[in-house]
Amino acid sequence: MSSRFLTLADVAETLNISASQTYALVRSGELPAIKIGGRGQWRVEASELEAYIARMYAETAVFVKEHPLTRDDLMPEAIVD
Repeated sequence: MSSRFLTLADVAETLNISASQTYALVRSGELPAIKIGGRGQWRVEASELEAYIARMYAETAVFVKEHPLTRDDLMPEAIVD
């Protein structure tokens, strides 16, 4: 049975980002989380992580559509024809 809640370390591993980046996502409110227990440990609901990932795919799709690749994007500037 998979767990309903994930630690920030679990989220960081899933997204392949650092723990500090995960903490920043939570503290900014970009990734909803709760603080539980006397020590105030952060937990992210698995469904919230999946919703966040879906939002990032949607935002990336919009970015790609609005910023199509150009020849300059494909060729390093150091290479001169």
